[in-house]
Amino acid sequence: MSDLPKPLADLIEAFSLLPGVGPRSAERYANSLIKRGPNVSQKLSDALNDLPSKIRICPKTFALISSDESCSKLYDDPRRDKSIVAVVAEPFDIYALEKTNHFNGTYHVLGGLISPLDNISPEDLHIKELLKRIKEDKVSEIIIATNASVEGETTALYIKNQINDPEVKVTRLARGLPIGVDLEYADMITLSKALEGRQQLI
Repeated sequence: MSDLPKPLADLIEAFSLLPGVGPRSAERYANSLIKRGPNVSQKLSDALNDLPSKIRICPKTFALISSDESCSKLYDDPRRDKSIVAVVAEPFDIYALEKTNHFNGTYHVLGGLISPLDNISPEDLHIKELLKRIKEDKVSEIIIATNASVEGETTALYIKNQINDPEVKVTRLARGLPIGVDLEYADMITLSKALEGRQQLI
C-alpha cells in the first residue's frame, strides 16, 4: 500500500486489526469514510477516543457499564431477580439474551471460556466471583449460557462441579442453539426457545 497516502494506509491497517476484518473489508471501510465526508469520520473518531475513559467493567457482574455508573443497571434494578443468574462468556452475550425479553434475572460475565489451547484456565475467568455472588445474593439457579462448543461445555461442567451445592439448581441453555454459533449472533427466537427449554446439569 505504498502508493496510498499514509493516513489512509494507517486507517486501513487499523481496521485490519479488528477480528473478521480482512484487507479488502478494511479498504471498503476506509473508502466509505472518505465518501461520507468529515462529519462521519469525526463522529467515529470521537466515539473511539471516548471509549477508554467512558466505559468500564461492573465490579459485581463484570458487564460493560458507563464510567459514571457504580454497578450494572441490570443488577441494581429492583425488578430483576437476583436469585437467578445467567452466566455468559462475554459482555455482548448479555445484550443477545436481553433482546429475547424472556429473562428477568441478573448476569455474570466470565470474561472468556476455559481453553487450554489458548492458555485460558479457570483462574483467568471470574468464577471465584460467581461463587461469592451465589452466597451473597442467595442464588437459587445458575443458568450457564455459554456457547455450544467444546470450550463452552468444558466451562459449564467446571462451574457445575465448583458449585456443588444441592440448594443451587444449575441449568444449561437448551439445544436450540446450533453447535459452533456464538451467542451474540443467534436470533431472538432461537435464544427464547433455548431459555425456555434450559435443562438441569446432572
